Amino acid sequence: MLSALIVIPLLGAALIGFWPQQIEGKTTRSIALVIAISTIVVNLILGLKFDPSIAQFQFSEDIAWIEWLGLNYHLGIDGLSFPLIFLNSLLTFIAVVNSKKLIERPRLYYSMLLFLSAGAAGAFLAQDLLLFFLFYELEIIPLYFLIAIWGGKRRGYAAMKFLLYTAVSGILVLASFLGLVWLTGSHSFDYQALRSHNLSLNSQLLLLAPLLIGVFIKIPIFPFHTWLPDAHVEASTPISVLLAGVLLKLGTYALLRFAVGLFLDGWVVLAPWMAILAAISALYGASCAIAQKDMKKVVAYSSIAHMAYILLGASATTRLSITASVFQMVSHGLISALLFLLVGVVYEKTGTRDVDALRGLLNPEKGLPVTGSLMILGVMASSGIPGMVGFIAEFLVFRGSFPIFPIPTLLCLVGTGLTAVYFLLVINRVFFGRLTDNLAQLPPVKWAELAPAFVLITLIFAFGIQPSWVVHWSEVQAVALLTAG
Repeated sequence: MLSALIVIPLLGAALIGFWPQQIEGKTTRSIALVIAISTIVVNLILGLKFDPSIAQFQFSEDIAWIEWLGLNYHLGIDGLSFPLIFLNSLLTFIAVVNSKKLIERPRLYYSMLLFLSAGAAGAFLAQDLLLFFLFYELEIIPLYFLIAIWGGKRRGYAAMKFLLYTAVSGILVLASFLGLVWLTGSHSFDYQALRSHNLSLNSQLLLLAPLLIGVFIKIPIFPFHTWLPDAHVEASTPISVLLAGVLLKLGTYALLRFAVGLFLDGWVVLAPWMAILAAISALYGASCAIAQKDMKKVVAYSSIAHMAYILLGASATTRLSITASVFQMVSHGLISALLFLLVGVVYEKTGTRDVDALRGLLNPEKGLPVTGSLMILGVMASSGIPGMVGFIAEFLVFRGSFPIFPIPTLLCLVGTGLTAVYFLLVINRVFFGRLTDNLAQLPPVKWAELAPAFVLITLIFAFGIQPSWVVHWSEVQAVALLTAG
């Protein structure tokens, strides 16, 4: 079952990419849709059989691969990885739906898209540290091409910057893993076996340093964030959806799974500094978002701010804060995907994302009223309005972290307040006021273009009203993560 989440998109990518005859763009898109739906079905089956009351990995697959290297094909799923696996499948489907029907080089495009999904799924499922690293690096390849070929004017620069930053991230993560195996004298990279190590505090801190810098680049956390705004601005809308909704979560997943799970004693020592860094990153991201004129850059810097809340929750190392961090991953994935989708619709219809060039798009006759209404709902969710998933996710993070780190938590609360400021500035400038003459003849928005946004807004309300549908998956695993192996 778990291998299917990797093999199905890989086979789909191979089928599209290496089919001996010419395939039309619509056909490749249809095949990609079938593959994406198939992974969702597998996730639903896993969800029905998954027992959230069990802390151990379920549906494990363990096959000896390269024994002399200590590398095994070991997959497993638990309360930390299951919500992210489902999020990956859902947003892959939405990315395929949102892709242009007449996109250039469709065979390569959809192959890379499915390849990217398989790499992310493999990283979330891997229970062998070296196997995780392989998948962690594997997703760099398709994302580089998706930005470099189908991106904007500065796509080459953005793609190369992404490649260099994430390559350094992978090297640092691998160095930490190799150091752990060497210092413990282990003959394998098995996660559960390595959790039972008896390393000294100094050794843990030594190994934590490169691991944390590596995952901070991936998340990203200030000051390792500079690749993200460029990547988002130059990437197409479907790729921005996957980048913000799924691929950034590889960093936060590694933070919880490996930094907390493998080096708990060292993590507790560094936690106060991590909480301070989370507050700085949150305030920095929010402050930069206020100064942006490009709608996509506003959402990109907003991601930097909101991803910092996950670091804050992880720093507190309480059951509630760890559970809330997982919930915040899901919340951010849904909300950021919605915002990037809607910014993409605005750009598609108006030809610009400059907030100074747009005005009055809520005009019910000549503007984009439905898109604007959904954008307002997305902004409300990101700003933490009660009844939506953003509110309950951030509330739980702050509730779990405040007793441990009150000042960093209060500073992050200020960052949440700034979210309303920069998004209200965008909404007021872009959607309210009198529609300018150069925007008076906008092409209509088809309902099919907004269908993915309606799916996301439905989930945002559903999980906001009934958060236990997400929280109960990871509560038991949060306790297990904070217990030495």
